[in-house]
Amino acid sequence: MAENPGAERHPRFDDDLVGLDPDDPEARAFAEHLDRMQRCEPTFTVEGSLRGVADFAEGSNRASGLRWWIAALIACLIIVGVLVSAWDIVVDLLAWLAR
Repeated sequence: MAENPGAERHPRFDDDLVGLDPDDPEARAFAEHLDRMQRCEPTFTVEGSLRGVADFAEGSNRASGLRWWIAALIACLIIVGVLVSAWDIVVDLLAWLAR
């Protein structure tokens, strides 16, 4: 059975990116970039927040040099913030139980 070469083709190549090679990795990355830029979903939901974190992680994986270090620093600061908040909750819980 022959495979259909156009089956996995991004729909943007039919509308916005007419004339670009859909097999070119840079053209596919640009189509995905356009999808991310035009996403109009609410970010105040849990799913939207997780999608934002996933986009940040994907972007930081593509970064190099100073941008990678800044992304790593932001990720570490987020983790430290979560740990401090969790520690504060545990201390308050133990104080409440000690009463």
